[in-house]
Amino acid sequence: MTYQETLDFLFPLHRFGIKPGLERVRLLLQAAGSPERRLGMVVHVAGTNGKGTAASAMASMFTAAGKKTALYTSPHLVDFTERIRIDGRRIPEDAVARYATLLKPAALEHQSTFFEVTTAIAFAWFADCGVEVSVLETGMGGRLDATNVVESDYAVLTRIGLDHTEWLGSTISAIAREKAAIIKPSSRVFTSINPDVDPVQEEAFGPVRDAAQGNGAPLHVVGRDFSFGGVSAEPGMLQLDVETGSCHYKGLRVPVTGAFHAPGIATAVAVAEDAGVGPEAVRAGLEALASTGYRGRLELLGRRPDTFLDVSHNADGMRATVDALMPFLSRYRDARVLFGLVSDKDSESMIRELMRLRCRFATTGLPSERGVASEELAEICRGLGAEAVSFSSPLEALQFLREEASPDSLILITGSFYLAGALLEKGTAGKAG
Repeated sequence: MTYQETLDFLFPLHRFGIKPGLERVRLLLQAAGSPERRLGMVVHVAGTNGKGTAASAMASMFTAAGKKTALYTSPHLVDFTERIRIDGRRIPEDAVARYATLLKPAALEHQSTFFEVTTAIAFAWFADCGVEVSVLETGMGGRLDATNVVESDYAVLTRIGLDHTEWLGSTISAIAREKAAIIKPSSRVFTSINPDVDPVQEEAFGPVRDAAQGNGAPLHVVGRDFSFGGVSAEPGMLQLDVETGSCHYKGLRVPVTGAFHAPGIATAVAVAEDAGVGPEAVRAGLEALASTGYRGRLELLGRRPDTFLDVSHNADGMRATVDALMPFLSRYRDARVLFGLVSDKDSESMIRELMRLRCRFATTGLPSERGVASEELAEICRGLGAEAVSFSSPLEALQFLREEASPDSLILITGSFYLAGALLEKGTAGKAG
């Protein structure tokens, strides 16, 4: 198959939906020669919010230390190859086609899902390239996620919130149990979850602690075994200090927006140090975070007006996004939000969080059959007391906001990976107004 033929094969696999379980992906990996056994040191990352940041930060630090490092994340924003990288470089299109061709018979036989086939492609390429470290982000949950066929050296748990409740459970503790199932007897466990640091995470910590104890896995907790402080946040840059058992890192600079990233970054630093990454590589890796392909996490796209792109898609993530922007709000004349989301989300809770910005909404549909209709979303905003204008496309909505905005305005694009991807694909999201 060509690359385009491969995509034409892969994306319709979404018709098989989400089918939690590990048997199908194990059969796929057998067809590829069991690459999951040849991934080097494995760092497995799960969480509702912040896992992509932590995974990308760790991969960047390992690369800076000279380790050939694989990074597997999801979803992509524009192109499929974004998901699968070694030392920041995407998988070549011909490699995607080659591995997909190899896996296609088994995928069709077992009715494998899109994510299962994608995971098998990633593992096969990583193994054949001889990676020394593999940083693997779960797709959804942990226990039955396709990535959970690995025996990890490190299991990393980031902040837990309510998302995918129809699959993972309706409480924080239930979701935490699912995600903590990535912990194996082989794992050293690091977590940014500590109720002493964030009381909201009280319900999440117990299942993580219990899973570590049940597997005899050592548990390292932010605020207890390593810590952070000296946090200073500006648009596009976070500075913080991190202290571990053996080193005090002063003034680490990370090109992200928002103090809420600090616990996850501190956890990533602690893992990297524990795995043998030196202080210079820690610092250099964090500063080079953008080279991992990390995008869309309160990403500052342009100035005057300051325009942020954010993929928060649940209430917990949106609360963190708004909290990150609130310290800067007085700098701006007004705030405008371009908002779109898929239908299984708690739209009212997300809108209420965004309304703290005292913003005007421009709503849009999404390039997904799961997207909420633009006018329906605008009506929800209006019903909550917000001003909202409905547009048929993300590009039309963004153009409207930019035409209305002054150089001193704030524009936030948020609600969905689909929304971020649609604008980045057209090459418009990063242009100044």
